[in-house]
Amino acid sequence: MTDTTRQPTFGPSALLTPANAITVIRLLATPILIVLILRWGANWFTFVFGGILAFSDGIDGWVARRQGSTRSGAFLDPLADKVAVLGALFALVAKGIVWWLPVAIIAVREISMSVYRSVVGRQGISIPASKTAKIKTLVQDLAIGACLAPPLEGHWTLLNTCMWVATALTVWTGVEYWIDGRRMLADRDAQPGQGKEA
Repeated sequence: MTDTTRQPTFGPSALLTPANAITVIRLLATPILIVLILRWGANWFTFVFGGILAFSDGIDGWVARRQGSTRSGAFLDPLADKVAVLGALFALVAKGIVWWLPVAIIAVREISMSVYRSVVGRQGISIPASKTAKIKTLVQDLAIGACLAPPLEGHWTLLNTCMWVATALTVWTGVEYWIDGRRMLADRDAQPGQGKEA
């Protein structure tokens, strides 16, 4: 009988992979999106371009799952997400489309959680992305998409409500990451021979 189990094409240490190539393209495309928002604001071309950029994140993950996840991809993929989301949000604030406060809260959460995951990572703890965190990214993308959709242009209350929903979910997932990290550190220290020296 033929073994139909798919074997990963790339090992954990691989760098030059199709998934990473898509991630790099997303990073390079983000400044273009920012310029489009600053120049045109809510515009169908900008809306479609932003939608393609957001959709490419799903393609990136699909390719990585089929060909093998890598440590470089685990670092680059969330980085590309944050750069794209925060870049677009800052441009929306600069254009006067949304209020600065929810964007500032999102930015603080994203940056602080990146630092936190890096700190616990140096202690041998890797905090995987939760299902809620993936939903959070989707809601952020939808909020940005709403701000770029021409039919919703000028609907200040609606657009800011969308942004506050994304903000609330962003903060919630940040709390989840912090709790997960604390629990994983506690579990590690509770193992025999892994606790701190007296």
